[in-house]
Formats: sequence, structure tokens, C-alpha cells
Amino acid sequence: MPSDASPMSGRTECGGRARSPLHAFLRTETGSAAVLLAAALVAMAWANLGPGSYDKVWSTELSVRLGSGGVSLDLRAWVNSGLMTLFFFVVGLEARREFDLGELRERRRVTLPLLAGLSGMVVPVVVYLAVTAGHGPDAHGWGAAMSTDTAFALGMLAVFGSRLPGALRVFMLTIAVVDDFLALAVVVLVYSDTIEVPALLTALALFAVVLLLRRTIGARVPSLYGVLGVAIWVALLKSGIDPVVTGLAMGMLTYAYAAERGDLEHASRLFRRFREQPTPELERTVRHGLASTLSPNERLQQMFHPWTSYVIVPLFALANAGITLSAGQLADAFTSPVTLGILLGYTVGKPVGVIAGTWLTTRAARGRLHPPVGWGAITAGGTLAGVGFTVALLIASLAFEGDRLEQAKIGILAAVAGSFLLTWLVTLVLGALTGRSRARALLGTGQAIVDLSEPVDVERDHVRGPLDAPVTLVEYGDFECPYCGLAESVVRELLADFGDVRYVWRHLPLNDVHPNAQLAAQAAEAASRQDRYWEMHDLLMGHQGELGAKDLFRYAARLGLDSARFREDLRGGAGAARIAMDVESADLSGVSGTPTFFVNGRRHYGAYDIVSLTEAVRAARQRTTLTGAGQEG
Repeated sequence: MPSDASPMSGRTECGGRARSPLHAFLRTETGSAAVLLAAALVAMAWANLGPGSYDKVWSTELSVRLGSGGVSLDLRAWVNSGLMTLFFFVVGLEARREFDLGELRERRRVTLPLLAGLSGMVVPVVVYLAVTAGHGPDAHGWGAAMSTDTAFALGMLAVFGSRLPGALRVFMLTIAVVDDFLALAVVVLVYSDTIEVPALLTALALFAVVLLLRRTIGARVPSLYGVLGVAIWVALLKSGIDPVVTGLAMGMLTYAYAAERGDLEHASRLFRRFREQPTPELERTVRHGLASTLSPNERLQQMFHPWTSYVIVPLFALANAGITLSAGQLADAFTSPVTLGILLGYTVGKPVGVIAGTWLTTRAARGRLHPPVGWGAITAGGTLAGVGFTVALLIASLAFEGDRLEQAKIGILAAVAGSFLLTWLVTLVLGALTGRSRARALLGTGQAIVDLSEPVDVERDHVRGPLDAPVTLVEYGDFECPYCGLAESVVRELLADFGDVRYVWRHLPLNDVHPNAQLAAQAAEAASRQDRYWEMHDLLMGHQGELGAKDLFRYAARLGLDSARFREDLRGGAGAARIAMDVESADLSGVSGTPTFFVNGRRHYGAYDIVSLTEAVRAARQRTTLTGAGQEG
């Protein structure tokens, strides 16, 4: 596959973005999982080689004062309650994006992962309480046995790669967000200190101001929200409530929306003005215009993901995973109700809770709700949900101290290893299945969400391949777009490899950056009126730098078209209405740049190289075989 610097990697497109925030998020979390694991191992090595220095460093006091007021915490508390607020902010941003643009924009789809996430928390708590029954103070740590670690779970999911379907990632992310919300609620209600009511009322008042500003000025003054977020954090801290909940709440309030073609065209005009007159004033205007084309959600994700994934979460592991280990201590831990309760809660309670919650919800819905993946993939998701680290350590540090805290940490780390082993075993079993059984276990029979607003119409659309093919690949393209030219060879290779795929081209000329794109599209439509559309299409894609009027007339002559009729149709704009219909359908489908692909009505995010598109087509064909829902449009 090409590197990320290549247009074929999907990172760049003409006039728009090619990789979704969800895809970028998963790539970042994949890399950070290794860094997180390394940080945890370093913490354990440090704690065993120099236990005095480990505790001394993280108990160092750090104060921030402003006048007579201020905040004074040790370094571990600054990491746990301060920096981790940004981690939960990023989780909130991604959840909001899924609600606005992703799978969860169909609100009925929220129900299943919501109830599965809830069940996946209740069952581990029941298991923990059963194990610690009769052991007094041990039962107080039940909160440490219930929460999935988002970064670790998604990182492990990526390790298994193509063994599991892509839709499982969104399902897991939703479960993790539910997990985080409820876990933070437990932190606030169960593990916070005595609540100071005046400070809590101040935090609530400030949050009300945020809601008011969101409805009035929107995102025009982002720094103001930052100041208010910090003020809410301080007020919650003073109230005795762990302030990390601030991050999740602020992230969930941050809008996500697709870049609109009109905004992108406005940004192009601003840049042309700057090119003609490069002044500092125009530079600021261009910068603001470019930023306004993207939603605040996407810009903030881009800003904070690397920091949370590669700095903050590993720092949290470094500050909290330090455990002094000895043979005697390990022997004591694995006979301790705390360690066993946490270990069994995650490795047994989590999978049972997620699977049972999904099954019961599906049964209760009586066919109205289906899992987005098959039951084999749901099982793998349940075992992956047994990775408890970040929030588990956070709650353990609030619930326990001394030997019990060490035992809780051993249980949490053992659960990480156990979860990985169980998931590996599940994928081995799934890999042993063949044909339709394996496809059903991985993909299920639920209907995927359809992103393409205008269904394919073989009487209107330009179709290449069998008209009754089970898989339809739709491309919105521009004849002058160089990335469409690169994708063209991939599409041809794909059609040669698959005899059961039909390919549809829809016009999206980006007139603000490609001056000849509209005329070239009209030339293709003029050729279509003489039943030679695809011949003209291929010529235009093969000569993207030569799309002037004289060039188009030359291509018409080469194809043996009626030159007078072609010239009349081209100059009269005979295909303009047809092109406008394609552009309108692109706008309704949220398409702002080229090339953009849809596979059986589902938008394809990420790279558009032969490997990625082949994988998408195969998955669509398998799903069509199971559900009988082919030729989506």
C-alpha cells in the first residue's frame, strides 16, 4: 500500500477530506496502545527497582495560585484529575461525531450498544460483589471492576486487523463511551469526597452559561469555551467531585458536521485573493476561512488526539501502574478477593454482560433491532471489553490504599492479559469456520446504514458492469481531479478482478479549483447522447491536462461522433441539467470533494487503493449474500 504521504492513502482529495475522523481516531489509538503498554511496563520496572523514588516523584506537590486562591495537588492527582480531563474530552468529541455524522445518527441504533454497555458494567459488578462477599472493605472497590479502557480496547482490536469486521469498532467505541459516562457518574456519586454545595452550584451555573453560549454564539469564540471549561474544572475540584467529568461533558457538546461545498468554494476564493495580494490581514482572513470549513469537533480532535494518545494516557499509566512485585506478593494477590474479583469481573463478567445485553435487547426488539455485526464478532467485542485499565486504575486509587490498592492493580493488569488471550482464542475459532458460517458469525444479518441519498437508477446513471450485480461501487468524480485519475486505474483493476461489481460514475466538477471540469463533464454527457459515454470518459481521464474546448472536439472526432451534433450539444449545455442532478445528490450525501466512493450505498472512508477497495467490496458481497440486500443506492 502507498504511504500516508501518497494521495492514494486517502489522506488527500480534491476539495475535501478523504479519511474520516473515526478512521484517524482508530489509527491514533492503535499506535498509542503500544506506547501505553510500554509506559505501564516502565512504571512497574521503576517501582521495583526504585520504589522510594517512584512514590517520592508522584507525591510531589505542585501548586497553581492566582491571588489568594489556587489549586494544590500532587503530581499523580494532576495527571489523574487534570490531564485525564483532556482524554475524556477526546472521547466525548468522538462520541458526538458518531451522533452527528456516524452510525448513531439513526437514533434507534444507539439503543443496542447503550444497553449492551450498561449490561457490560452491571454483570462485572455483580461478579465482583459475589467474589468479595463477606470481606467487608473489599466490596467498596466494586467500581474498579466495571469500566473498559477505550485506548487499550481499540488498540487491541486493531491488532487483530482483518480477522474482525470494521463495524465492530464503532460498536465497541459506543460501548466504551457509555462505560466512561457511567464510570464517571460512579466516581462522582460514590468515590468523591464530601461535597461542597456552593462550589458545586458554581460549576452548574458555569455549565449553564456554556449551554447558553452554545445556542447563541455557537463556536465563534472557541477560547471562551476553554476558559469556562477550566473554571468548571476548578469549581468541581473544590466541590469534592472528581473534575474529569468536565472533559466528557464539553466534548459531547461540540458540534460535528461535514464540510459543505459552498464553504470550500468560499475558502478557495479567499486563497486566490491572498495569492494576488499576500498581506497579513488577508492571511488572517484566509486562515479563519479555512478553519470555518471544518467543524469544531474535527479541528479539536486533530489538535488533541496526539497529545492524549501519546502523552497523557501513557503518563497516566506511568503514574499509576507502578506495582512492587514479589513471589509472596503475587501469591497473596491471587488469593485476595480484590484481585480475583477484578480479574473475574473483567474476563468473565464483561463478555457475559456485553453478549447477554446484546442478545436480550435483540430479542426484546422482536426484529426491529439487529447487531451491526455477527455473534462471533459480538463475542470478540465482549472479550475485548474486558480490558480495564485507565478508569479502573483511577477508581482503584480512590477506593483503596496500601496492600488492597496493590492487589487491585495486579488484578487490573492481569485482566488486560486475560482479555487479549480470550480474544485471540475467539478469533482462532472464527478463523476455523469457513464460507457462509464464518461470514454470518462476523457480519450478521443486520442492515447497514445507507449514506447515499439518491439510489442508483440504471436508466439514468452511467453504469459499467453487470446491471444486476450484487455490489455497486459509486464514485463522485471530477475529470480534472488528479486523484480521480489515480483512482481510475484502481477501479479498472477492481472491475477486472470482480465480475459481479457494477461501477457508477457521478459528476462532481469542482469549478473553483478545476476550470475545465464542468466543460469536460458536459462533453461526456454530449457523447452519451450518441451512446459513447464510456469511450469519452476514458479519453478524458487519460488526458486530464488537456480538457480545453479544442481538445474535446478532437476527442469527439477520434471517437467518430457526429461532430456537428456534439458541438451543438456541448455549446448548448445539453448535459448541464444531468450534471446538476449529480451535484445535488452529492450535496445531499455529504460529499464535498473528489474522489468519493460508496459501496452498496455505504460511504467508503480511508484509502482508495486496490487493497482497501477490494476489502470493502468483499465485505459488501458477503453481507449481500447473508441479507439479500444488494444494489443499495
